[in-house]
Amino acid sequence: MKTKYSPFYFTFLIFFLFISVPCRDTSAQQKVLNINEAITIALQNNRDISISIMNVKKAEAAVDEAFGYALPSLDLSGSFSHFIKKPMMLFPDFQALLTNATYSILFDENVIPRDNSKFRPMNNILQSFSQSNNFSTGITLTQTLFSSAVFKGIGASKIYYELAKADLNSTVSKTVLSVQKTFYGVLLSKKVYEITKQSFDNAMDNLDNVKALYKQGLVSEFDMLQAEVQVENIRPVLLQMENNLKNAADGLKIVLGINQSDDIDVQGDFTYESFEHSDESDLINEALDENFELKTLDLKKQVDEAFIDLDVAGYWPTIAAFGQYSYAGSSEDWSFNTYSSATVGISLSINLWRGNRTKHAVEQSTITFQQTEEKLNQLRDYTILSVKSKLMELKRVESLLDAQKRIVGVAQRAYEIATTRYREGAGSQIEIQNSDMALKQARLNLIQITYNYIVTKYELEQILGRTSSEYLTNFSEIE
Repeated sequence: MKTKYSPFYFTFLIFFLFISVPCRDTSAQQKVLNINEAITIALQNNRDISISIMNVKKAEAAVDEAFGYALPSLDLSGSFSHFIKKPMMLFPDFQALLTNATYSILFDENVIPRDNSKFRPMNNILQSFSQSNNFSTGITLTQTLFSSAVFKGIGASKIYYELAKADLNSTVSKTVLSVQKTFYGVLLSKKVYEITKQSFDNAMDNLDNVKALYKQGLVSEFDMLQAEVQVENIRPVLLQMENNLKNAADGLKIVLGINQSDDIDVQGDFTYESFEHSDESDLINEALDENFELKTLDLKKQVDEAFIDLDVAGYWPTIAAFGQYSYAGSSEDWSFNTYSSATVGISLSINLWRGNRTKHAVEQSTITFQQTEEKLNQLRDYTILSVKSKLMELKRVESLLDAQKRIVGVAQRAYEIATTRYREGAGSQIEIQNSDMALKQARLNLIQITYNYIVTKYELEQILGRTSSEYLTNFSEIE
């Protein structure tokens, strides 16, 4: 027997299932970041920093390895061998020699009558003097007394360790700057979108006012069409600014090292903080002393110089003390005859000639040192130029900021006058459109100038090596 259900039953069932499914609150999943939080996340996730940390650990291990060459070396060795077929060599026939000697004595002492036929011919025959089973063990203690390569290697490894740490600081500094520029790029896109949205809202309000006036017969259809065209002209620009904001946020996700599916937003203001202008020469000297890349390259130069000394060490002798104890045995069966020995001494070794390899190695390392020196000088020149150009850019932007703020106020006042004149019948839609466009452009110019100032200030601080110690100390102690 089939049960019949009314349409009301199915409607109630669908409604019940719908209200039973919990709604996802998308806003709760969005993570809003300020600049410090963004930098912290990037420093935790950045792959270049991870690689630099590995290089520091590798350099630290190299220092320990270099010290190990100066410590005593203890070696244990052992071997066992069994001859499947013994080695043979030509040697006088000892049995014939013994037989002939015996008969010679007997004949000379007249013990028996002389019979020369008793003597056997003396020939060389194949004989073996090895036993089937042999073993040997030994322990050797060696202590280097003098080795230029060992001592220079310890110093070179320490410089290399300092180079790895300097490279890590440089990577952290670059990452911080990258986050700062990208973060404020998102803020810029956000502000541009808001300004465009405000222009769009102004156009919509204007369209609503014109429509109301048109219904009352106070304005022409042409004015209403103009207002409508203005709205539709701004709409695609607003959509483009929205897409630009999404792209900028996705770019920030890449810099932060987080998933593209994560929903993030940024919070912050384009706050103008004046850069303390000291004397240009003082800033240049500060950059030459504190710039992270210059420090790294200078240490690279010191490492190259140390490698020259390492190659030159090939000309110097090596003196080492040693002590050795050995224990060995041999037998035809498994009953070994054993013996032991112990020796102590000093060894000296010096290379007299190895095909000029040491000479050519020194030439190569010297050229590498000279190349690094040229790169260092080139980077110094570029750093000086960068300080001058960034400082000029800051001064240029500073001179524009106050004027641009005043222009925004003038444009805002002009837009208010244009809308008032139109409501009173003394103005036109062209005036409103032009004043709105001028206001939007003034706001965009102000936010762009402020953005340029902030980014240039961050870039100059990075060149001067002024990256906050808060970010550098997080990596000062690496385990």
